[in-house]
Amino acid sequence: MLRQCPIAIDPSGRNVHAEAARLRELGPIVKVVLPGGVPGWAVAGHEALRELLADPRRVSKDAYRHWRAWIDGEVTHAWPLSIWVSVQNMITAYGEEHTRLRKPAMAGFGARRVAALRPRVEAVAAERLDALAELPADEVVDLRAHYAHEVPTRVMFELFGIPERSWAMLHKIINGFFDTGISVEEARQNSVDLYETMADLVAYKRAHPADDLTSAMLAARDDENGARLTEKELTDNLILLFTAGYETSVNLISSAVDLMLRHPAQRELVESGLAAWEDVVEETLRLEPPAANGFLRFAVEDIEIDGTVIPAGDPFIVSFASVGRDPALHGADADAFDITRPSRGDHMAFGFGIHYCLGATLARLEAAVSLTALFRRFPEISAAGCPGRLPRTESFISNGLRELPVRLGPQRVTG
Repeated sequence: MLRQCPIAIDPSGRNVHAEAARLRELGPIVKVVLPGGVPGWAVAGHEALRELLADPRRVSKDAYRHWRAWIDGEVTHAWPLSIWVSVQNMITAYGEEHTRLRKPAMAGFGARRVAALRPRVEAVAAERLDALAELPADEVVDLRAHYAHEVPTRVMFELFGIPERSWAMLHKIINGFFDTGISVEEARQNSVDLYETMADLVAYKRAHPADDLTSAMLAARDDENGARLTEKELTDNLILLFTAGYETSVNLISSAVDLMLRHPAQRELVESGLAAWEDVVEETLRLEPPAANGFLRFAVEDIEIDGTVIPAGDPFIVSFASVGRDPALHGADADAFDITRPSRGDHMAFGFGIHYCLGATLARLEAAVSLTALFRRFPEISAAGCPGRLPRTESFISNGLRELPVRLGPQRVTG
């Protein structure tokens, strides 16, 4: 009976983990009502999700082809979350279209390209720490705003070749993009601002091409027929890559710092050499995935898992917040932060299958470098806010802190 009662997803995301736990208790596949009164499903079990995403033929992210309510006009562009399904990029494409749209961006996030970025990531982190070092040691600093936010965004600006004139507007737009509680009017204006800003970027890079991802995608061609990406495909892919790359890393770094400050015994493991910062990154991704829910997928055909059927044409979300804490995989202490946990890397924070995040390697690098530099520079850093009660992003999609107040303490003395 409980499985038949839809769970209303809270658009504010005020307590994503409590909501995720409730979904998981009801079963691996649960009926939900999405913000705006849209009916759908949630996948809350680790094994169910792996099974669901293992065969890309059964699952789509293309609303125009496979979401019955979108095709029939029951859900329209007036829906505040419509931009998440109306864009036409690699993440909303299906089959061969997904391959075609993903290919131009792959080179920009390859292992060699990301490895080559390490010195620049280290330099940006050092620059931001130099600025923080100018502040009084006992002053309360919002580390999210002044460090966790600054390092990945500056790296992304450089990677995409975004001119400084667009930085402030992009910060504002992305905050609105992930705020799933905004009004229809605010969502519509944010969409207009986003497309105008990206159109300006494309025009600028056409006039000033350089060794950056935007220029590379402008020049990209389909190997089979020589056709360039359409203007909308190019713009929508840029929107996806930049917004996802920004939000993922900011949330990951902020959450990792917060967790380490609240668990000094875990920090001691790293400092004693019994664990590495990369272990911290993986356990943070498991426990506090940067995206609480993956939004939005559609059943191409009737899909039955564990006795529950998602009918063809129905939408569903993926609860990363739930699957990362699934006790069936991670044990009875799945809610605990343990960087030595054997299953710490067995998560789906970056997705699974053909839609696995292109920027996963870069996000991991940015987080590990940022954490290493921060705790090395300020070994006495401490939390200044109420542990475990810091304000969080108002979103059921994004999972992160709105602020991270700390006292940095004195810098490490080097000889």
